[in-house]
Amino acid sequence: MKHVTIKRILRAGFLDFWRNAFVSFASILVMTVTLFILGTTIFTGVILNTALAQLRDKADINVYFVPNAPVDQIQALQSQVGALPEVATTTYTSQEEALAQFRDRHQNDQLTIQALDELGGNPLGAVMTVKAKEISQYDAIAQFIQQQQASGTGQTSIIDKVNYFDASHRQALDRLSQITSSAQRIGLIIIILLIAMTIAICFNTLRLAIYSSREEIGVMRLVGATQLYIRAPFMVEGVLYGLIGGIVTLLLFYPLTYWLGNATENFFGGVNVFTYYVVHFPMFLLIIIGTGVVLGALASYLAVRRYLKI
Repeated sequence: MKHVTIKRILRAGFLDFWRNAFVSFASILVMTVTLFILGTTIFTGVILNTALAQLRDKADINVYFVPNAPVDQIQALQSQVGALPEVATTTYTSQEEALAQFRDRHQNDQLTIQALDELGGNPLGAVMTVKAKEISQYDAIAQFIQQQQASGTGQTSIIDKVNYFDASHRQALDRLSQITSSAQRIGLIIIILLIAMTIAICFNTLRLAIYSSREEIGVMRLVGATQLYIRAPFMVEGVLYGLIGGIVTLLLFYPLTYWLGNATENFFGGVNVFTYYVVHFPMFLLIIIGTGVVLGALASYLAVRRYLKI
């Protein structure tokens, strides 16, 4: 396409944008709403993932060892469990540390502390805490530990119990797994529906903007203008709608996230949306502006082709 043609297309697009001020304002408003919902969806996803990560972080299983279990056998089992692909981390708590933690938890229970002192020794065994990469993987880890316990390789005598097989603990992990899976599925469905609805609204608004210029398009067809030459100015308009709508959206998010930052951090435990927005502003700039420009150009192209039957 020649330089002169490109210049004419850009000029026509800018002229139509300013000439149809009301339609342009309506289109920018709808585009802003569309991009605002897109940005809100990103924030919602971050908050949801952080909340789910906190829930996953609280989940674990504990392997309790008998008080006289040799440390080298415990460490050997810890190495085997830590080598599993499902395991994220393993933490070893010695007998002395377990006793200190027990005393700290029951420091206000004098009867318990007195009974412990009367024993004259440490009745507690070491503990290994295992965290999985995914909540659904705890069953496989617990089964592996159980197999090691019954394998006859010396592990039977050192493991007292695995709390995963307690009915209440296992039920809690299963319920947590169901909650996280359901939340992710529901969140994805809601995001897809919102984006589809906003794209449909944006498309119909741009269709009205193009419909108002149907007579001009008819004249251009009569004088032999190509389809690309006719579509291009409207695509320029769509790009302008997306560009301005994206800038307005980014400006709106700044005071909004600043106002909600402390509230989200306190309520969701560590997610300050204002800090996240400032730190990841280049990402928001690329996503919001890029989506607006692509959506405006594509919607304009499709609206001209479908509704004006060019």
